[in-house]
Amino acid sequence: MYTQEMLESIKRVEATRAARLADVKAGIHPRRMTAEEKVQVKKENHPDYIASQFAELVIGPNRGERVPLELAEMLQANPRVNPKDIDLSKIDYDVDVLVIGGGGSGSAAAIMAHEKGANVMIVTKLRHGDANTMMAEGGIQAADKPNDSPAQHYLDVMGGGHFKNVPDLVRKLVTDAPICIKWLNDLGVMFDKEADGTMVTTHGGGTSRKRMHACKDYSGAEIMRVLRDEVQNRGIPVVDFTSAIEIIKDEKGRAAGAVLMNMETGELLIARAKTVIIATGGAGRMHYQGFPTSNHYGATADGLVLAYRAGAPLLYAYTLQYHPTGAAYPSQIFGALVTEKVRSIGAQLVNKDGEPFMYSLETRDICASGVIRECKRGGGVDTFNGGQGVWLDSPMIDMIHGEGTIEKRIPAMLRMYLKYGIDMRKQPILIYPTLHYQNGGIKIGVNGMSDVENLFVAGEAVGGIHGENRLMGNSLLDIIVFGRNAGVHAAAAAKEVTLGKKLTLSHVKDFMKEMKAAGIKTDAVSPKLLPRYTHGNPVFDQPNAKLMK
Repeated sequence: MYTQEMLESIKRVEATRAARLADVKAGIHPRRMTAEEKVQVKKENHPDYIASQFAELVIGPNRGERVPLELAEMLQANPRVNPKDIDLSKIDYDVDVLVIGGGGSGSAAAIMAHEKGANVMIVTKLRHGDANTMMAEGGIQAADKPNDSPAQHYLDVMGGGHFKNVPDLVRKLVTDAPICIKWLNDLGVMFDKEADGTMVTTHGGGTSRKRMHACKDYSGAEIMRVLRDEVQNRGIPVVDFTSAIEIIKDEKGRAAGAVLMNMETGELLIARAKTVIIATGGAGRMHYQGFPTSNHYGATADGLVLAYRAGAPLLYAYTLQYHPTGAAYPSQIFGALVTEKVRSIGAQLVNKDGEPFMYSLETRDICASGVIRECKRGGGVDTFNGGQGVWLDSPMIDMIHGEGTIEKRIPAMLRMYLKYGIDMRKQPILIYPTLHYQNGGIKIGVNGMSDVENLFVAGEAVGGIHGENRLMGNSLLDIIVFGRNAGVHAAAAAKEVTLGKKLTLSHVKDFMKEMKAAGIKTDAVSPKLLPRYTHGNPVFDQPNAKLMK
């Protein structure tokens, strides 16, 4: 499957492997960057630092702040429907808690809201479980081993996020982590365990302890399987193939439901609710700066648009995570995630000549910046899609831990590459950063509520938990911690709510007036709902060529 040029490069990788392997077994690793070097490599290479790719918002609660061009367009776009054309008196669904999003955080929220006695409903754009949760591979962090503690986990999370994290949210994340692992285990998640039942844990980039709990390399799929079953077993209604396109408020300005759109027929529906939970996930399918993505098809930042138009401010919307190891080749899986677990169990980043150019378990933003820098300075391998990549020397895993380790620990990765004639047990794999995670999102308090009363948020749509960079395993953790949290608090709030007599979209009308006053003229409508892949789109034609210029 590899080209002749790639095969010649692989020979150079193989020639350096024995020496590199000896170093690893002796505990010698490539030097870690100093704090100053990390700052420099990010400024010179990380996409978040390319000023021309950001725009300043001119309307809304975050006016004056910069966000990616593609997000700015959606945040300042026309609504999908004119509020005056919507009859809010015709109620199609009437519940205590409306959960928008059917991934891990939405499911966890619905389960806990139901547990607390609320009448809850999930509405989801695609099918229940079509979410980034399903695609998460590496694992879920929790400090539940004797040599670890939530305090140590807290320090790792804060350091990984460059101390831009919201401390109270991080505290909630790490202290609830062991509880959530037990909750998932009790629900039936099949975590990797030793013969005596002890959970297997490994390192992730930027972690000081082995606290990564996994289900081989399909951890998210296993967690989603169990959460989906629990939702169904409880009889929680799920309305699928239906998107929320606007938040509805009552006359007191509180969230009171949502305007829904059937994705197949275009029919508009009204859901009234005492509280609303946004759990719409990430934004990879916005393809910021033309990057490929590891995200599922519906990840188009819808929740941020809904909340922003409703008056909820965003936090750190300028920062995205570009996972350092997306598949760069073959083109059929371009941008697909190569889980960090591949590096955590021994695979090493090397350039076209087999030289390690950085420590392979730096935090994701530093690793991604290092890979981009190496390609810029000539250490990359050309791919026929117009881009480049560096080698992730996967055969080292079996050489370090014994034959069969790859097949046992990362079977999904092995199968993905075997499908295209590449055996990662014998040959290295080509990687390049892929758009992976929305670090920023909607601002919330510790109870999960946004600045709009009774509008709660959970999962990747939240901003502030991870600061400017997320560590591996903390996304599966935060969807459970903050999904459960939002469900509990939304259910409690619903018991105290008496909805106003009138449902309204006046905030949408006000937003449209603000657009007009600011002189914004655009044909764009939002939320985006689904990406479009057509010829003439740089993502379609030349996936990462412009990134190499």
